[in-house]
Amino acid sequence: MAIHPTAVVSPKAEIGKDVEIGPYSVIEDDVKIGDNCYIDAHVKIGQYTTLGPRCRVYFGAYIGEPQDHRFYRGIRSYVEIGADTVLREYVTVHRPPFEFLKTVIGDHVLLQAFVHVAHDCILGDRVTISNQTALSGHVQVGSGAVISGYVLVHQFCRIGSLAMVGPTAMIGQDVPPFCMLREMNFITGPNIIGLRRAGFDNEKRLALRHAIKTFFFEGLNTKNAISAIEADPFVKDVPEVRMFCEFIKESKRGIMPGNPKYAGLTDEQREALETRA
Repeated sequence: MAIHPTAVVSPKAEIGKDVEIGPYSVIEDDVKIGDNCYIDAHVKIGQYTTLGPRCRVYFGAYIGEPQDHRFYRGIRSYVEIGADTVLREYVTVHRPPFEFLKTVIGDHVLLQAFVHVAHDCILGDRVTISNQTALSGHVQVGSGAVISGYVLVHQFCRIGSLAMVGPTAMIGQDVPPFCMLREMNFITGPNIIGLRRAGFDNEKRLALRHAIKTFFFEGLNTKNAISAIEADPFVKDVPEVRMFCEFIKESKRGIMPGNPKYAGLTDEQREALETRA
């Protein structure tokens, strides 16, 4: 263990083996830091925060304090961060203002500089969020999702697993799993590169492309589009397609719209537009 002499570490904190804590960092009561973590200079980790092993937290990050109008002193709520997660410079992660609730960040997550994660957010494993993006309260991000820089996400929105959100988007509704959102806040089709990197075979990619095309680009309302997908023998038995449909059925805020310029195009025409975008 290497703790800089200017760091302030509560005797009530649990610090694992081979942890490095840099100059002027503050570790409050009831914090748990796993083995082999690196805490850079000028980091504050607030009460009731847990970091899994091998996490890296960089200069100026601020983790574990509530951010709310309410007076929160004495409230026992939590931030839980999984293993091998990286929080770059000036990331902020806030715990809930109500008793016993949690803000949760999974394993192998990368939050780049100035990312803001508000209270009650839940981020799955292997999520990547680029610089200056802000997640409002109660946002959920599925495993493997990628959110580009300067994105704003409204309270209670969900971004599904392996979705990709392009830069400067303003997300006011849900983004289903496996989808690509860009070009003035529109869904443009599947996250093709993300699916390939995740090891999805050609059959699954084609099934998801077909389901996304049916939902967003065939001019159907939500109920009829889901019925059409679930009745289609080509896609209905693919687990990822069922996951796509269930996500939409569970939506409370509605679904971000498809780009109207993609309506009526063949798969080849749509893929050509996606490649050029």
